Formats: sequence, structure tokens, C-alpha cells
Amino acid sequence: MPLHNKRDLMSKGSGRSISRRRLLTMIGLSAGSTAMYQAMHSLGFAAETKFTRPIQLSAAPKGASVLVLGAGIAGLVAAYELRNAGYRVQVLEYNGRAGGRNWTLRGGDQYTELGGDTQECRFDPGHYINPGPWRLPHHHLGMLSYCKRLGVALEPFVQINYNAYVHSRKAFGGKPQRLRTVKADYHGHVAELLAKATQSDSLDAGVTAEDRAKLLDSLRFWGALDRNFRYVKGAASNDRRGYERDPGGGLSARPQFSEPVGLRDLLNSGLWAALPFGEMYDFQTTMFQPVGGMGQVGQAFARELAPLICYNAKIVDIHQDEHGVRATYENTAAGSSRQTVQADWCVCTIPLSILGQIPMNVGGPMAAAIAAVPYCTSVKVGLQFKRRFWEVDEHIYGGVTYTDLPIGQISYPSSGFFSDGKGVLLGAYIWDMLNSMEFTSMTPAERVAKAVEYGSTSIRNTARSLTTGSRSLGIVHRSRWVVSAFGQRRPALSTTTICADSTAASSSRESTPPTCRPGRKAPSLRRSMRLTGCTGAPSR
Repeated sequence: MPLHNKRDLMSKGSGRSISRRRLLTMIGLSAGSTAMYQAMHSLGFAAETKFTRPIQLSAAPKGASVLVLGAGIAGLVAAYELRNAGYRVQVLEYNGRAGGRNWTLRGGDQYTELGGDTQECRFDPGHYINPGPWRLPHHHLGMLSYCKRLGVALEPFVQINYNAYVHSRKAFGGKPQRLRTVKADYHGHVAELLAKATQSDSLDAGVTAEDRAKLLDSLRFWGALDRNFRYVKGAASNDRRGYERDPGGGLSARPQFSEPVGLRDLLNSGLWAALPFGEMYDFQTTMFQPVGGMGQVGQAFARELAPLICYNAKIVDIHQDEHGVRATYENTAAGSSRQTVQADWCVCTIPLSILGQIPMNVGGPMAAAIAAVPYCTSVKVGLQFKRRFWEVDEHIYGGVTYTDLPIGQISYPSSGFFSDGKGVLLGAYIWDMLNSMEFTSMTPAERVAKAVEYGSTSIRNTARSLTTGSRSLGIVHRSRWVVSAFGQRRPALSTTTICADSTAASSSRESTPPTCRPGRKAPSLRRSMRLTGCTGAPSR
């Protein structure tokens, strides 16, 4: 699940019933990530990975063949493991590259979205943006294993940077605040309130005097309270939130303390909504990214499976019967007539947003399940700047700025630190329906202009540091091969009926492909079914 925009949390409540996402965020703030993850599991939003080692499939029946539809991560993993088990495998892929949503845009690349707008990425060499997934959590054991086996170099991805900004139009006159100050002040005020409750014997009578003393000591340390258990301006609080003037050497070594924000102002700001993200299971340190972009993963699989993949193959019909599975496709590059391929079995990883538009002879319940899965819209904007002003001026090295503006968040690159010259950052990541649909109704140039305008409010020097003409953006949900960004699960829908998403490639959760021939059993292939899914992004 991606990081959500905090606009609903950075403003006062409307009196409506609480959403699951807001409930989970509140649980995370008050009880920590473990409690939140358990709540997510209870609501059907999370499941522990069962991956412990490379998959070992039993040998394929003699001559058995498998057709894999889609060369996203799910399809590539399926093809890789089935080939290793001895199956005759063929992969049909709509694009002229492998990886699906798992791709990277760099200088010279062109991207044509639905509606016909074509954009050319004019980044300088060495710079890129990931229009799809952009990070790998430490618990995506399957993906990390395949990266190691295929020689995909990884580097740390900085998700949480306490020196980055959080921003709300409604708070502090619209002035961005450092995440560390919001965190320190929130913890300090909460600790002070708890200390007062502890000192006034407001806790349960079962708490002993010794336990009460230990709790007070822990609150003093956790919340940076003074000896009187107050969160005030001073050495303790400034060691967390930062100084007005840092301590140094010589005659002016004495620091100048900064003033904490008052509790009421802090609560009204809503900026506390950004605090739990570093605690969330999917975003806990350490996270990773492939060196050179997420597209490196698909490229590595493509090199390994090169003879098996047929690119530019647009599936126009899928048919299954007692003889096997047939798929008819058109070669979009050559403009040739339709061709049909057949196999004993089919592993279908085509996104449900596309699969539901392809003629196929499946039963009513399966067709209804495919049509029932909702998909999110999403927009990403990549911007190249003539200098890395976020590092030089703001001392921000990686991490994310969260804002209640329509751009949602700004992400700073986790590589190339201290480099001279130009740099690229993610100038917007929007995936709520209202704002992402509004952005995609604009022309590409208008989207870039809006991202720069909003970004200048969230962090200084955005507009004046932009390199004229060297900018690009990815519009994920208007991509021809997916027509959406990523699927959302509804607890009422069975993942074994619909198909798990492609995190199954990481977690090895059981799933049933939407197009596989019923009939004779093939135990080794049945075990391989857990490799496949219906969306192609290992992480958001």
C-alpha cells in the first residue's frame, strides 16, 4: 500500500465516520508499528511473507508447456521458475521491454499516454525517474533474493529524513516545518501529559510505586522533558528538535535554543500525520532501491529469459478448452496479422484493468471477480534541476516532504549525494482519485508547471533552480498497458479467486491465475501458481 496523501489528516475532522486508513494511522501513532500491523492483518490488509529460500519446483512432466501472459515482475518470476523446472515456456509482452510497471525513464526515452500526448525525457546522462514502484522494503524477501541471484546491485533508499519538511497550508502561515521539530514537539507534549497523569495517580491502581518511577524516568527520556517533567525550551528539547543556532567552538560556542511549538498549535496543524510513516511495516529502515533505477530488475530478468520473450504482443483473445490454452495476439511493432500460440497451461499476469477487456471463456463468477477489483489513479512528476538545491541550501539528503497540497509529496534522490551539477527529484506523487484525475486532465506542460508551483510552496528555491526544458513526468494510470496505477484489495473479495497482486512474487502467497486450463492435475505447476499475480509492482 502506498503512502497516502495526508490532506485528510492535516485538516480538522469533518464529523464523518472514521476510515480504516485513518484508524490504522491513529493506532500507529499511539501504539506503534507492531500494533498497527496486527490491526492491518486483522482487517485483511497485510500478510506475512512465507519466503525463506529460492523456490524449488518439482520437475516438469515430459513435454509440458506453459504460456505466460505479461512480462511484468509476476510474469518474469513465473517464467524464470517454470523454465528452471523444465517446462517449455513462452512469454507474450505488450511493451517493447520487460518489467511492466517496474520501469525507469531516463534521457532520450519517450512515453505516449492514453489520449496521444507524447513526452520525451530530456534528463542529462545518469539521471532518471521511476514512474512505477521506487523502493523495496526489507521484508520483500523474494524480490531481494531475485535481485541477488540476477546480479541487480541494490543501495539504501532513504524513506525517513527528519531534516526534510512537512507542510500544511493551514498551519504556521503555510511555512514548512522540519519533520524533526514536529516529531520532537509531539512526543514532548504527549510525554508531559502522561507524566502529569502518572504523578497524579491517574493510572490504574495496580501500578506500583516502583513502576510509576520507572515510567516517569522513561517518559522524561522519551519526551526530552526537564527535571520537572515539562517539555520546554532548553537543552533536552533542542537535542531532539534542533537549535535556533547550533553549538560550535570558540567564543560563540554557546547554542541558542529554539522554542517548541505549543501543543494546541501542533495538534491543529495536522502535521503529526506524517510521524508514523517511518514506523509502518512497509517503510521501516532499511529500504533499498536498485542502482540506476527500478528498471534494472526487469532488464536483469529479460537478459536471463531473452529467448523466451516475445515483445510488442497485444493479446486480443484467450481461449481454454480440454486441449489447452490458446492466446491470440497482434504484433504492434510490425503491424503483422494476428498470430495464435497454444500451451498446456497459461499463467496470466495481465492487469485486471486490461484483462477484463479481453475476450475469454471464463465463468461468470470469475469474470465478475475480475471486473470487481478497483484500481487507483496515480501521477508522478520528475523534475531536473540545474543544481541540487535541497542538499546545498536545505541539507536534505534523501527522504520525503509531505504536504497537503495536491502534489502530495516530494521525494529527494537517495543516490548521488554531494554531486556537483544537476539533479532530479520526484516533484509530485499523487494517487488520490480527485487530485490525480485533475492532474491527468491537464497537458503535460501544465502538470509540470503546477508541480513546480506547488513545490515552491513546500520547499524553497524549487522554481528558480529548475532547468528549463529538462523535465519529464510519468502518468501511470494512463499507460496503455495498464490503464491504472495499482489495484486495491477489498476485504470482502477473495484473493484466491481474484489473484493476489504481484507482491506474491515476493511473499509466495497462494493465488489462482484467472486463465489456466482446468482438467488433469500437474502438481509441480500448481505449486508454481503462487508465483503469479495480476499487477506488476513489487513495491510502491
